[in-house]
Amino acid sequence: MVALGIVVGLSACSPSGLPGSGEERPSTPSPVVDITPAAGDQINPTAPIVVSVRDGSLTSVTVTSPAGQQVKGAMADDKLSWRTTEVLGYGSNYEVTATVTGKDGKATTQHGTVRTLTPKAQAYPSLIPAPRAGNDVGVGQPIVVRFDHEIKDRAAAEKGLHVTATPDQPGMWSWISAQEVHYRPQQYWKPGTKVSVKVNLYGVDLGNGVYGKTDRTLDFQVHDSWVAKADGNTEQMQIFHNDKLVNTMPISMGKDITPTHVGTHVISDKQQKYTMDSCTYGVCPGNPDYYRSDEFFAERISNDGEFVHENPASTPQQGNSNVSHGCINLDQANAAWFFQNFGLGDVVEVTNSGGPALPVWDTYGDWSLSWDKWKAGSALS
Repeated sequence: MVALGIVVGLSACSPSGLPGSGEERPSTPSPVVDITPAAGDQINPTAPIVVSVRDGSLTSVTVTSPAGQQVKGAMADDKLSWRTTEVLGYGSNYEVTATVTGKDGKATTQHGTVRTLTPKAQAYPSLIPAPRAGNDVGVGQPIVVRFDHEIKDRAAAEKGLHVTATPDQPGMWSWISAQEVHYRPQQYWKPGTKVSVKVNLYGVDLGNGVYGKTDRTLDFQVHDSWVAKADGNTEQMQIFHNDKLVNTMPISMGKDITPTHVGTHVISDKQQKYTMDSCTYGVCPGNPDYYRSDEFFAERISNDGEFVHENPASTPQQGNSNVSHGCINLDQANAAWFFQNFGLGDVVEVTNSGGPALPVWDTYGDWSLSWDKWKAGSALS
């Protein structure tokens, strides 16, 4: 950055010796204050404002925000420099006041102004799972960062995303769209894993004039492994708790015209009572396939209307045929048991349903990709 030199004071020359001798005393150099960046330059709000002095020492420095609040800073031990120690705001003028003492013992105060850059837009990173106390998820839960603006420089964004897993296990970010990036381990999370996520994007240039709006953190823990395996050939769903088979229940999946997606599904929501309305995905009143009904013990396994839920109407077909609109139907007792034991991040693996593969973008189809294909979606791969 360019330094702005400010001459704080001048010391006049005076004759020495006897009048008329023509000799002069050595001049005392005036202290010069440098403010970085210089007036007219814009600073990234994460960079410090630095005030330094030559031929003198700093007595005090204050940097004041537009709201009149003093910005925290630290003085060097030799009192030759001072710098801010907290981040600044975007698009703001900060007033700098520096008092210096020259070698002649005289104190002088000088002022300057520093302006921070103004982004064209600021991208806010929302997080899934949502940060909250006691965060507890299943082994299939991906980490999701969703932006409210398109990210042009995906590599810059990804460099600001940090995941720490204890115990350590291989993992990678992969871009689902221009506004959404997911992180998953190579295999399901190990039960008991503690995960810490740091989103350090404030002040980061994300391309096309868009900068990160804020930094965020997320901590969660992975609970026991709960994996359901729904098989369209047997019309049964086996339940595994920490890899041990603990239950088997008859099911009915999607009929031929609305087959359940094949692949690994992850539970993203659960509701004791949920109103299912086909109009939410374009099949509205007047269409012979329209439906609207209240279902119980409903756990969402994809965003296009697939749930595991109770359906008393299909109980005669459970265990022998597929009659649903894509959901996995259970009787009341099994649905209640499933609802009690399965939650966010737990896994439902669907095979032999006759349906297409679950898309990677369909909350959450992350596990539909091989590890090599998943890694290829990283901007840093």
